[in-house]
Amino acid sequence: MFCRIQGGEKMQNEYEIKKEMCEIGRRVYNRGMVAANDGNFSVKLNDHEFLCTPTGVSKGFMTPEYICKVDENGNVLQANKGFRPSSEIKMHMRVYQKRPDVKSVVHAHPLYATTFAIAGIPLTQPIMPEAVIALGCVPITPYGTPGTMEIPDAVEPYLEHFDAVLLENHGALTYSDSLLAAYMKMESVEFYAQLLWQTMQVGGPQEFSPEQVETLYEVRRKMGLPGKHPANLCPNAKAGKPSCHTCGGNCAAKAAPAAEGTDADLIASITKKVMEQLGM
Repeated sequence: MFCRIQGGEKMQNEYEIKKEMCEIGRRVYNRGMVAANDGNFSVKLNDHEFLCTPTGVSKGFMTPEYICKVDENGNVLQANKGFRPSSEIKMHMRVYQKRPDVKSVVHAHPLYATTFAIAGIPLTQPIMPEAVIALGCVPITPYGTPGTMEIPDAVEPYLEHFDAVLLENHGALTYSDSLLAAYMKMESVEFYAQLLWQTMQVGGPQEFSPEQVETLYEVRRKMGLPGKHPANLCPNAKAGKPSCHTCGGNCAAKAAPAAEGTDADLIASITKKVMEQLGM
């Protein structure tokens, strides 16, 4: 059987997709983005068939026969004995329903990004050209109980505007027009979070000015990159309000502490909150 992925252009054998999913599983596991049996990801074959990782197994040790197939409602179409789809498949299906351009979804628990998710702090500080261009910023969705409809409902309002979100007290979610692209976004989110955390330890990051951010937004527009980006789609920007990079965290499930005084004060308050959440 053949199916369309990679932006609808490249034809790829279903078995080859399963092998690619196993390879991505090894990358996610080896990079410490998941522990034990955590994480899940999926690939859209067509409007009615999706491949997904199974529940209860380490994503670092999968082989193609582990991969399950479900329909658009998450019902099992094919699964080998001993395997069943991830309990988070509802979240994946909501992404596909609301974002027809998406061909793959990746959910993981990368250490630094999940630290910010637990602390309730969105990734909004413009500190690196690659992060501003590729991600814009990464908001936090409200907490939902894993495996329930609470998470899909919490994620849905953000799908129109972002290609990556933090899940409050849970982890991170990325999605794109191919499995590799969705995984690379997860790497980008984690690197962004790690840079923010580490710069907080040495006095706080030096942020781009609004003019520099807008210049980077224009670079993205000229590149014609796929997906959604707050450069054009952030609700605040559309309403004529400050963009996500200057909204003080208002794209979070819970508003981050309002900035008071200087940038140094804001950095200090964020660092203090993260440290408290980590019990440090």
